[in-house]
Amino acid sequence: MKSHGRSLAGGCLAVLAGLGALALPAQAQTYPARSITMIVPFAAGGPTDVIARIVTGHMAQTLGQSIIVENVVGAGGTTATTRAARAANDGYTLITGHMGTHAASVPLYPNLAYHPEKDFEPVALLASTPILILARKDFPPKDLKEFIVYVKANEAKVNAAHAGIGSVSHASCQLLESILVVKPVSVPFNGTGPAMNALVGGQVDYMCDQIVNAVPQINGGTIKAYAIATPERNPSLSNVPTTAEAGLPAFQAQAWNAIFAPKGTPAPVIAKLNAAAAKALDDENVRKRLLDLGSVIPGPADRTPEALAALVKSEIAKWTPVLKPAS
Repeated sequence: MKSHGRSLAGGCLAVLAGLGALALPAQAQTYPARSITMIVPFAAGGPTDVIARIVTGHMAQTLGQSIIVENVVGAGGTTATTRAARAANDGYTLITGHMGTHAASVPLYPNLAYHPEKDFEPVALLASTPILILARKDFPPKDLKEFIVYVKANEAKVNAAHAGIGSVSHASCQLLESILVVKPVSVPFNGTGPAMNALVGGQVDYMCDQIVNAVPQINGGTIKAYAIATPERNPSLSNVPTTAEAGLPAFQAQAWNAIFAPKGTPAPVIAKLNAAAAKALDDENVRKRLLDLGSVIPGPADRTPEALAALVKSEIAKWTPVLKPAS
């Protein structure tokens, strides 16, 4: 009798184990069953926000559920990223992170409440965004060479806007200023949207920003662009010289935006999200909108979760020696 009881108990455990094994595929089959929250770690109107809204709008159609973009500001994007890391790992809370939140934050925040590699599942790279050296339209220097001379001569007076410590705009200007060996006044905002508004309004002198945030303003003549920090000119701003052409070849910087999920999010769910993101990046309208803003759209090989994981690892290694002295 005891033997029969043990056999029955063992059989029940085996059935339960089998049901558990089936639960994960079943969840993936029904996912998503409700709306998804996409956290954007900066104010509305900035490059990360714009890219997230363009891509997730198409992803929502593919997935058959709405994707609600929630802007959460503070601490250079780390406040929102910490929240995303602590969210339930069921695929219903995601974050559009970038070079700042998932690389530059590591050396800049010694007590960072998350680690980009350990606390997130990479989903998909959405776009790369070249960095520009920008200034208010009436800033005295006419070109990059004059900018370098002027900032060196007036470093105690000039100020640089950015979206908070660890943001792309902050990290990029830290790199620029380390090359120029200057320390101008730093002016933080809750996103590059507000920072750009201040630059347009003439309240700050210059900033280093992603091209997505700058094309309309440059073309509209409300700010000036000294150079783009990439080897080649960008088609959306063909009149803006590269930093090499303008006299500062050492300054090369390009940001990126990508989707991440909390660690432990089921692999089938990650696969569905990745496929939806890839489909969005192949859509003609999505591509046009991103390219018109100067974004560089990743090819298929660079869109995989594995490729994004490798990118995060390499970016942490790249930015740590540059930014560690500033922390």
